[in-house]
Amino acid sequence: MRNIFHTFFIFSALVVLGLFKASAKEGMWLPVLLDQLNIEDMQSMGFKLTAEDVYSINQACIKDAVVLFGRGCTAEIISDEGLLLTNHHCGFGRIQSHSSVENDYLTDGFWAMSRDEELPNPGLTVTFLRRMEDVTDRVMEGVTEEMDASDRVAILRENIENLKEEITGDSHLKVDVLPLFYGNQYFMFIYEDYPDVRLVGAPPSSIGKFGYDTDNWIWPRHTCDFSLFRIYAGAGNQPAEYSPDNKPYKPKQYLPVSLEGVKEEDFTMVMGYPGSTFQFLTSHELKIITELSVPRKYDIRTIRMNIMNEEMMKSNAVYIQYASKYSGVTNAWKKWDGMLKGLEKLNAIEVKQEREAAFNEWVSGSAERVNKYGSLMDDFARIYADMEPLYLANDYEREIVSSIELLRMASNVDRFITDALSMDKNSEDYDKAKNSFIGNINSFFKDYYKPIDKKIFERLVEVYQTDLDPVFHPDLFTNRLEKKYKNDYAKFTDWIYKKTIMTDQQALLDFADNFSEKRARKILKDPALKLRKQFDMVLGISGYEYDQLRSQLLQKYRLYVKGLMEMEKETVFYPDANLTMRVTYGKVEDYYPRDAVRYGYMTTLKGVIQKEATGGYDYIVPDKLKRLYEEKDYGPYGVDGTMPVCFIASNHTSGGNSGSPVINAEGQLIGINFDRGWEGTMSDYMYDPDQCRNIAVDIRYILFIIDKFAGAGHLIEELDIVK
Repeated sequence: MRNIFHTFFIFSALVVLGLFKASAKEGMWLPVLLDQLNIEDMQSMGFKLTAEDVYSINQACIKDAVVLFGRGCTAEIISDEGLLLTNHHCGFGRIQSHSSVENDYLTDGFWAMSRDEELPNPGLTVTFLRRMEDVTDRVMEGVTEEMDASDRVAILRENIENLKEEITGDSHLKVDVLPLFYGNQYFMFIYEDYPDVRLVGAPPSSIGKFGYDTDNWIWPRHTCDFSLFRIYAGAGNQPAEYSPDNKPYKPKQYLPVSLEGVKEEDFTMVMGYPGSTFQFLTSHELKIITELSVPRKYDIRTIRMNIMNEEMMKSNAVYIQYASKYSGVTNAWKKWDGMLKGLEKLNAIEVKQEREAAFNEWVSGSAERVNKYGSLMDDFARIYADMEPLYLANDYEREIVSSIELLRMASNVDRFITDALSMDKNSEDYDKAKNSFIGNINSFFKDYYKPIDKKIFERLVEVYQTDLDPVFHPDLFTNRLEKKYKNDYAKFTDWIYKKTIMTDQQALLDFADNFSEKRARKILKDPALKLRKQFDMVLGISGYEYDQLRSQLLQKYRLYVKGLMEMEKETVFYPDANLTMRVTYGKVEDYYPRDAVRYGYMTTLKGVIQKEATGGYDYIVPDKLKRLYEEKDYGPYGVDGTMPVCFIASNHTSGGNSGSPVINAEGQLIGINFDRGWEGTMSDYMYDPDQCRNIAVDIRYILFIIDKFAGAGHLIEELDIVK
């Protein structure tokens, strides 16, 4: 009877988790493995191409048209002249960098009517994946289960470096060798960067960010979230730094554009670079995340948002300076709210605990398994108990210390002083360090507004001091804030900002131009610089302890995932996202976010006009767009007197999939991914096929804006449009 009960318990837990066979909609799959794992399932859902059409090293394929855009978005090539399509919010920082009060491209939009008008973007690159390969055997050569963890890491590191050196040689290619499944598997990714990427077009923010923060993460959406760039190449179509002599890149592959549109149950595929998912986390960490870490971070970002918004509403110049920063703060803030609610709705901690209980029960059924995995769950509990006091300090380093602009500049100054003191002032290295520092100063102050930074400093210093144990407090808190100012945060803030030169652009430029050891010693006494260094010291100690515990956890998770794979032999596992190319697939479909509420799968321009009628400040519609709506002047992009705007599908996406192409069964572009439904933002931790939806701009709305609204028909002529 006991064995029957145990078997039933394990079976029930696995059914709850959906682990006997993962939902076809769930998963972020390596394209090189589609032929082995996914293609039959994809074709059964309507996909009409082969795995070789998606990923190949022998022929041009869809992977050759999809790039990593900058440091964390995806883009796709849509013409044989290197024209790139990505999200407006992915290009937002670049659009902002070209904007001024006189040329406000954020507000008015930007359209290059000729190649000469396309704007260069120093520092922006796009990255092509040229090949990926399973190199587990090479990386694990010489590694045994019995060896010490430090020896294991040393051998792995040496094997990886040897492999990278062997592949790259003296070429310009980049090679990453990354662990999957916490080190149970290793894959090599070979990349090629193109650094000359120019802005071609962007709609006004009233279109590209329609709904702004009100609609962020929320369906139904009516945002035309796109921007256009172009890749340029040097001689022989090779990567080259910006030069007016460069020519548009000739791609191996670009995506044809479909005007057919979407209907319910249509197959969809998303290909791109999702950033991070955490499907294997145990209940211990999920509890810390949901009950401590995210709620505190949410409150901190609320403070920053409120201060920024108040000042941005007073001045258009300040609005331009802080628009991108504000969006960066709000994006995670709203996602966290939906994530917490979604995980609670799924009883995620309890589900994790059931899985762990099932795992323990499975382990107990074999002496060999007990020897191999028997202490795992106790080890997790012990390590996380040690880690919890450090967790918040680690969060606050990012959310408080690194978010205060004054302290960021202090880090730049400290780094320059350290470098400059170690160099010959007549050397080329010194000139590079000095010029880089000057560039950092000018870039910083272009988008800096002291009243915002000062208010944020005052409020966040209070949060930091109140929430964290005194062991994490810098000396200036003890000796100045507490003893002299009696925890009067306003007085402490006034003292810092009055005495520092970190907010004085000219003083910093003068220091850079006339650097000396004597002046460096004086600046090292600057209160902001001293505070930053003290933060670095106390948080560096706790950060080291935190990292040591993380290292222990990585070893435990490697064993845990290996054990899960042994226990659940029928499950097809996919690796967590790590900003490498993945394929996800699903269908266009509606969902029910709550009782008696149904969200349809498509929105139209009518909804844009209806939202403006509410009077919301995030719902401003340009007059020309209203005229086009009133006249139903949609060109070939409308359908039966309506203009499709956005649609949803059940593709499993994450951060980094912004800008990813949404592709139909024929391999044609039907939209670009830009968001997820708020109810499904927990999908980074736990996927729910009933609630998780990705949100895409319909390609027909993008073409309509380019053609009918912007009058940039020359860009339409570049495209391979399939009707």
